[in-house]
Amino acid sequence: MSLHSRVKTVALGRWPGRIAAVAAAVLVAACGGGGDGGPLTCSTADEKVWLREYMDDWYFWYKVSPSPDPSGYASVDSYFNALLYDGSLPDFPRADDWSYIVSQETYDRTFGDGRTLGYGLMVAGLEVTGHPDWPLLARYVEPGSPAALAGLRRGDQILAVNGKTSAQIIAENNYADLSPQNEGDMVTLDIRTADGDSRVQLAADIYDLQPVPSSRVLATPDGRKMGYIQVKDMIDQAVGPFDVAFGQFKAAGVQDVIIDLRYNGGGLVSVANKIASFPNASATSGNVFASLLYNDKRSGHNESFRFQNYANATGLSRVYVLTGPRTCSASEQVINGLRPYVTVVTIGDTTCGKPVGFLPQPDGCGAVVNAVNFESVNSKNEGRYFDGFDASCPVAEDFSQPQGSETDPLIIAAEDHADGFGCPTLAAAAKTKILGLRKPSERPHWVEAGERRGMIGK
Repeated sequence: MSLHSRVKTVALGRWPGRIAAVAAAVLVAACGGGGDGGPLTCSTADEKVWLREYMDDWYFWYKVSPSPDPSGYASVDSYFNALLYDGSLPDFPRADDWSYIVSQETYDRTFGDGRTLGYGLMVAGLEVTGHPDWPLLARYVEPGSPAALAGLRRGDQILAVNGKTSAQIIAENNYADLSPQNEGDMVTLDIRTADGDSRVQLAADIYDLQPVPSSRVLATPDGRKMGYIQVKDMIDQAVGPFDVAFGQFKAAGVQDVIIDLRYNGGGLVSVANKIASFPNASATSGNVFASLLYNDKRSGHNESFRFQNYANATGLSRVYVLTGPRTCSASEQVINGLRPYVTVVTIGDTTCGKPVGFLPQPDGCGAVVNAVNFESVNSKNEGRYFDGFDASCPVAEDFSQPQGSETDPLIIAAEDHADGFGCPTLAAAAKTKILGLRKPSERPHWVEAGERRGMIGK
């Protein structure tokens, strides 16, 4: 498939890392197409040669990135890592730890079918980095997943995974046992809940994602109506339920809306564009949401996405967005795209800081190369937010409280702010728990189980 003729999808985000098993998928023994559509054959040598040519043509930082001789690298994955930008330019001060290679099967399953392979258990690993004596808690359990079916819930304490204690896991920053490679893979969890300690075994399965797991109309203490909606994944399957929820918000006459993106690592630019179009169509419709800017060789591919006008769109002048270090890529694009038109109040923690994205390239050998191809800017040409977006109201998470509930500290802060009481005053102890006190560039770069990051526009 030609680089020029393929169906175009662009991705802004990071997926579950370049782990060894995923990288091995690059070496699937099927033949590529040759020319600029893929390597001549699917041998390791030909794939590495093709990869260097592709990166020199399409990689955003091709001018300053390394270009070593491929013969010095034993695998495609190790060579790919050697080609990545090192963060040496003042205007782009972060090294590229976002680009990755994933199997075609995995890519199609998520961004096509809206399904995933996993256990469905996400832990609060970032929050305990460097503190092996702190408890490791479940922060999110995906609906319909093996973890959900086994009764695991947010706030459960993970004592051990496959016999390795939480202290060991935190000290090593190694959560790989929570990311299965095949259906039927097993994980054994020792957990602690209010009912006591127990041992749970989960079998990995492929299940449907629920990208909009919850929405509702809530009332603030002063009686103000607010619409709350959680968006976990920016995939096509999110658009329908998001539209339905905003229809309910509009019918209820909400005065503000809360979009919960704290665990949304990104996805399709087109979906981010649609989501951002609902809060205030009168101010945004037809205007530029985001522009994608490629390298000088590929500037002919520069394009702008524009806000749309939907029947269920509202006319709100203010939007609350719940954020955290996992609010990444296309989710940050929602914040950046809306800022020129409406007041965006971010509550929670500093976002991940990823203003660049991908035009995924199948290699014809069973893998998809996601190398950074473009940067994203809003209608004011604002971008390059490598330090993320700081929270307007910094608020620490409480994993013992259900996400989006009346007792969720981020919801409480949003309600109080909407009622005119401003941001909460945090005690010093609470401030130390907020990762926003550290720049994204200083955070660990490993990716937690279940994270699906990407800015993909089509």
